[in-house]
Amino acid sequence: MTDVEQFLGRPLTAPVGQPLRVAVYSRLADGIRSGVFALGSALPRETELGVALGVSRTVVREALMLLEEDGLIRTRRGIGRFVAEDLPLVGLEELRPLEAALAEGGDDVVVRQTEFVVQPTTDYVSSHLGLDEAANTWFRESVVERGGEPIAILQEHLPAGRYLTDANPQIAAVLEEATGDPSSLMTALSARGAVFGAGVCEITANVVGRTRGALLGLAPDSPVLILTQTASSGGAPVYLAKCIVSAKAGVLSVVQTAQ
Repeated sequence: MTDVEQFLGRPLTAPVGQPLRVAVYSRLADGIRSGVFALGSALPRETELGVALGVSRTVVREALMLLEEDGLIRTRRGIGRFVAEDLPLVGLEELRPLEAALAEGGDDVVVRQTEFVVQPTTDYVSSHLGLDEAANTWFRESVVERGGEPIAILQEHLPAGRYLTDANPQIAAVLEEATGDPSSLMTALSARGAVFGAGVCEITANVVGRTRGALLGLAPDSPVLILTQTASSGGAPVYLAKCIVSAKAGVLSVVQTAQ
């Protein structure tokens, strides 16, 4: 069995409410960015992708349209679809680690861990990582400081036990070592060879609340941005982060490209 066949043959999982075309897009985008599909190479035909992923040809076609809109693939009329020769540059929408986004002003950013435990999953975590209610998850909370001042709280979740070992044994092997780094887990795991692919960054606004406000030195009714990031590795969702960002963080960039 080839690497492509193994990659496509993994069970396709989608969070509750996510359209299948988005799940297929995420799987294929992950394969492109992680090198399973080489730059410039031909993609399998729609029917082959549909059979391998267990979805209809219509779902595959819609996912391929999204990939082409984002500049990840190109269509050659009468020949087929090909991975782009050069992949587009992206920003927060490509799940840059939080400290990378907050460090754009040039100041040093440190991620200071406050908690790292295994706990039962919640509906919130399960819906993003495709876990069942019996799963346990790793939870890591950190305060992000820039120039010695707390500007954000980072809460990271990964599957625990067999749920992580089955999804990505490489991450499972280095996770506890990685948590000691003064960085996000995404950065620490990437430094140890983990390849994170497609994901989603959702942005909402709220107030910080009493407990989080105490960590950030803010009044409970202070406004904050909440960034919810998910990321896949090897075609399976394995990483979820909630980033509570105070106004002291300043500008956060999201790269937009013309279509």
